[in-house]
This record gives sequence, C-alpha cells and structure tokens, in this order.
Amino acid sequence: MDAYYSTPVGPFATAIGAAFNTFTARQFIDPLPTPVILAGVLRPSTRLKIEAEGEYSTTGTPTLVIGCALGIVGATGALGTPVVLAESSAITTPSAAAAFHWRLEYRGLVTATGTAGSITGTGSLEYGTSLTAVTTIPIPITLALRTVATIDTTIQRGVGIVATWGTSNAANSIKVYNCTAILQN
Repeated sequence: MDAYYSTPVGPFATAIGAAFNTFTARQFIDPLPTPVILAGVLRPSTRLKIEAEGEYSTTGTPTLVIGCALGIVGATGALGTPVVLAESSAITTPSAAAAFHWRLEYRGLVTATGTAGSITGTGSLEYGTSLTAVTTIPIPITLALRTVATIDTTIQRGVGIVATWGTSNAANSIKVYNCTAILQN
C-alpha cells in the first residue's frame, strides 16, 4: 500500500525578516533560519510548494524583481548561490511606496534527481500598487524558464526568497514576513 504525505519543511523563522536595501544584484532576503530540504529528499514525483509574503518601500520608481530559489546553507543559516525556481520580470514600482505588500506562491514537480536534478513549476506574484490595490503576474514569465535543470538533489538545499532592485537607495527596501515550504508526495 502506498502512503502519501504533505509535510512542512523546517526550521521555521521566529521573527519577521530584516529590511534589505542598497543592493542591485540578486540576493536572498529571508528571515533566519530558512527552511532546509535535506539531501536525497527530493525525488521524481515530489511536489514543492513555496509561499511567502512581505512588504516593500521605495523612493522614485525603481524596478524590483522578486522570486523563489534554492540555495546553499551557510554557517549562519543564511543562503547563498541561488538556483532560481521562478521570479518576476522587472516590475516598475510606484513612487514613494510605503510598506506595500507582496505575496508569492510557487508549485513545482521534481522530474529528475542527482547532481543535475530538474524541477518544473509555475506560480504567481501579487504586489501592491498602492496600500489597497494589487497586481498579479505569473512567475516565471516564459515557458522556457518553468523547467530548472540545475538542481543538485544530492546535497541539502535551503528554500528562500530572492530580490533584485534596479536602483540602490536606502529607501528602496524589501522584507519577508514569512516563507514556508511544503513537500508533497
């Protein structure tokens, strides 16, 4: 008899994440600790669901890219070396946004494992265009980007949220309130 499970991936952050600003290269922006998928857990037919939400603030109208990725867990628990699962195109943010919310959801299916593992998935990013209005866009934005064939499933991987600002400014900040990962199979 087969058994099927849905399990949250820990550890779980104990607080809302810090505000990240003054960067223009893709980086992880997660509260610590981040969820960690152990080596060998991902296998063909495993489903990965990632949900996250947070806020962003701006000066001017900088562009912002938000996405989800797997990364290498460092000594402090922070993630590095992102393997992007899905991210938005560059969003032109509204001028003087003050704590506008965003929410991301991604679902992927593992189709191959090993040092060149593969996952295919899609999701959506909802971002505030004011304090009371939102726009929803698909992530990733093209069919070709839905399959990621560079995931080493033989090592542990942290699950996190990545962002990239188009303009570096202390007033352009983003934070993650919560990031959860769920494995299903």
